[in-house]
Amino acid sequence: MASRFQRPGEPGRDDSWPGVNTALPTLREYALIADGQRGALIGPGGEVAWLCVPSWHSDPAFSPILGGPGRYIIAPEDDRFTAGGCYEDGTLIWRSRWITTTGVVECRQAMAFPADPHTAVMLRRVIAVDADARVGVSLEPAAGFAEHSLHAVALDEATWTMRAGPLTFRWTGAPGAARHANGFDITLEIPAGEHRDLVLEISDRSPRGLLAGADELWDRTERAWRESVPALPHSLAERDARHGYAVLRGLTGRSGGMVAAATAALPERAEQGRNYDYRYCWIRDQCYAGQAVAVAGPHPLLDDAVRFVGARLLEDGPQLVPAYTLDGGRVPDESILDLPGYPGARVTIGNHVNTQSQLDAFGEALLLFAAAETHGRLDAEHWRAAETAVAAIEKRWDEPDAGIWELDDQRWAHSRLICAAGLRAISAAAPPRQAARWTQLADGLIADTTGRCLHPSGRWQRAPGDDRVDAALLLPALRGAIDPADPRSRRTLEAVRRDLGREGYVYRFRHRGQQLADSEGAFLLCGFVMALAEHQQGHEREAVRWFERNRAGCGPPGLFTEEFDVIERQLRGNLPQAFVHALLFEAAHRLARPWPEQ
Repeated sequence: MASRFQRPGEPGRDDSWPGVNTALPTLREYALIADGQRGALIGPGGEVAWLCVPSWHSDPAFSPILGGPGRYIIAPEDDRFTAGGCYEDGTLIWRSRWITTTGVVECRQAMAFPADPHTAVMLRRVIAVDADARVGVSLEPAAGFAEHSLHAVALDEATWTMRAGPLTFRWTGAPGAARHANGFDITLEIPAGEHRDLVLEISDRSPRGLLAGADELWDRTERAWRESVPALPHSLAERDARHGYAVLRGLTGRSGGMVAAATAALPERAEQGRNYDYRYCWIRDQCYAGQAVAVAGPHPLLDDAVRFVGARLLEDGPQLVPAYTLDGGRVPDESILDLPGYPGARVTIGNHVNTQSQLDAFGEALLLFAAAETHGRLDAEHWRAAETAVAAIEKRWDEPDAGIWELDDQRWAHSRLICAAGLRAISAAAPPRQAARWTQLADGLIADTTGRCLHPSGRWQRAPGDDRVDAALLLPALRGAIDPADPRSRRTLEAVRRDLGREGYVYRFRHRGQQLADSEGAFLLCGFVMALAEHQQGHEREAVRWFERNRAGCGPPGLFTEEFDVIERQLRGNLPQAFVHALLFEAAHRLARPWPEQ
């Protein structure tokens, strides 16, 4: 029988295995396991499609989703099986489930949690659910986007130790694996009702003694997830809200920083040159997550957001950049790698955001701090960060910036109105003299934006020289820049619904000379914002319709990308996109009760 676990070119190899002359799984089929410091994409066939070590923005140990080196596959050896799976509730513990011709096989998978910043530990427990099972395993460690040769391989009792480039790998649970030039192959024969544990440790440091046993690692991981993800009973969709929180927790490291997505270079539009590296911490995205969590309560992710954003403001002040690495460092410059890439895009790493200014980040930071203050979670140091953000707005509010969509520098209406919203929100917690000055600044920003960016129809337009509708302009009313009953708020909502809403989804804006679906996918973030805007206006039925439609824009693992292709019903862009999960979380909680001002 040909085996998918044989290496390319070997006699009898089945070259239909993903990555060898065949179609890759679509993005909706991938699951994520993560520990906050890094995360792995797991494909439906049991392959680790992506994992960077030691941190999100490091070079990968496995990158077959981009045509790069390294692979780690666990799957039935049966030629015919169907693949599925699910997360254990409130965790990023993923259970792959395969129905074969002889029985059911599962693989329970997680990154050991809580995380070590230098060492990733991947747990994989293979279970023969109801019949004897033969499961193939193939491990080919790699390091970096260019393959490093495997060396210093040694077997000590049940543990293989090896090196590839700067990384050390230790693998337990497969002492009988057959070694070849690039790695190891083994067939596990598992009696019905029993399981086998495989533990892979990857580190940029020399090993420091043996790991705990698999049972203890699983116990720690389960306990850590139980302690990290709160019960969320007062929600329109409790299971999805808990899953959204778990995803955000999985993307949040020890520094408090939350990466925008786990991946790089997954295309938003095939052959359009629109693919980016999102393995960094965007200030705006982190503020969205913190504000969303604050709606449900003073949960730890709120403190994480305040801690990370506050530290960046105190360090950089008015020169705050839009994004940072997980440890608060500079995002590397954008570059192109000579790899096949995910079909439809070249491989882009780094991000040109490091050269941009995004004024709205200061307003979002103030909204975050104000939300934290309502729960008594803002200390003296964080208040200094808030004052720093206000000073930055005072200094830079009239400068052109790249805006929420990171385009050319203009005086974007959204940027200024969100700063006004932040000023109004934080003023509520300020001493009277500060509050008066900050409120006056907010009034000035709104007056200036009204003079420059009010469309003749009475709605907001994008910029002084750009009269198009933009879904981001729903946010100022949601965040308190102006009253939701103000005609500018209501006419903007009407325009977004009419011009940018299609089949229950919402596009960002209309690209000049193009139909909506021709230029890009619908933005799931905007769909949840629309649900919130309808709810704020008291349109409850419409709000729920938008919410339900957009929360279905995912695959079986319940992970969202930035865009949803409405025509092909496919996910587009990097996976999972943190701010989409944040807005789903917020909408699930807000829609379960009347809008506060009502």
